[in-house]
Amino acid sequence: MSIKGIICGLGNPGAKYASTRHNVGFMVMDRLIQSAQKIPEEQVRLITEASNYILWEWSKLYDTDRWLLLKPMTFMNRSGAALSKIFFRAMIDADRLMIVHDEVDLPLGTLKIKSGGGLAGHKGLRSIADDLGTRDFIRLRFGVGRPETGFDLSQYVLDKFMPEERDLRDQVIDMAVQSIRSFCDNGLNMAREKIRNLSNPVK
Repeated sequence: MSIKGIICGLGNPGAKYASTRHNVGFMVMDRLIQSAQKIPEEQVRLITEASNYILWEWSKLYDTDRWLLLKPMTFMNRSGAALSKIFFRAMIDADRLMIVHDEVDLPLGTLKIKSGGGLAGHKGLRSIADDLGTRDFIRLRFGVGRPETGFDLSQYVLDKFMPEERDLRDQVIDMAVQSIRSFCDNGLNMAREKIRNLSNPVK
């Protein structure tokens, strides 16, 4: 079997950060793995649980290719240190790498996907771009919104979601999982279409 691509969710390790806005990438990965484990035609196998990353292999019975699912454990600002080892070993093109991350420039309830472009000040994306030497990877941008004026942005993303935000957050996590599945099965354009089709009920 060959490696078809990598899905990497960003976050910070440890219970302290588990439910924070900055960790939506981890939340999406957890939900994706849980969903795959419930489907008889799919298999998720833990490959490595190291100090600097956790890596799974995701495959389908009818497909000879497999996807790697990655959660860097190096803290957000050093995400590239863990990912680069897996990326270069897998020998895939950057457009077969999807990064799932929080996005303060999008309101909660919004999910967007794009290829390449700017980093919008996201330190996890900056670390990845620096260590990979390219920005040409796919980004699944999970909107978490911005804080009120005067509130520290760094603290905001490290705060937990408010109780009244959690239902909407969970809906978007499910959207993200479906869009990842569409990306893996049918490519970037179909993943965009999937998000468009799913967005109306959320908003």
